[in-house]
Amino acid sequence: MLELGTEAPYFKLPDTKSGQELSLDDLASDTGTVVMFICNHCPYVIHVNPEIVRLAEDYGKQDIAFVAISSNDIENYPQDGPAQMKEHGKEVGYSFPYLYDESQNVAKDYDAACTPDFYLFDGDRRLVYRGQLDGSRPGSGIPVTGEDLRNALDALLKNDPIDSHQRPSAGCNIKWKR
Repeated sequence: MLELGTEAPYFKLPDTKSGQELSLDDLASDTGTVVMFICNHCPYVIHVNPEIVRLAEDYGKQDIAFVAISSNDIENYPQDGPAQMKEHGKEVGYSFPYLYDESQNVAKDYDAACTPDFYLFDGDRRLVYRGQLDGSRPGSGIPVTGEDLRNALDALLKNDPIDSHQRPSAGCNIKWKR
């Protein structure tokens, strides 16, 4: 996992929703930025999609930027391709850009391991949280609340310290090219 305090790795990737190339500079907020590694087909992402949409709605009003990136190998997982990403984002209700990382270099730069994987950067683009959305998993019976990420976001907005004890995300491995 990236070390807390790490500066957000720069990226410039195509947004499957708008068709434009968007960079970290275009998307980052002076308050905070959430970078999420997700994909269309992962059951863990599907499980938390409604909460991801709520988070972006709730915290977007407080000047927190959200961006999602899919880095999966589309040769072996064509359901995660850009056209499917655009459609999926529309169906699920993503209000944020959904970027395609064809080279997989951005996922490597972020040390992303799975989908979903969440990173919260402060207004100076320094990493203050990385890990799970909450303790819910498909079939666990634990409700999806976004508790871990919400706690980090609330602390950031209040200028309170963010708990450095952070649990890694759990989900499907990023589908790396061979």
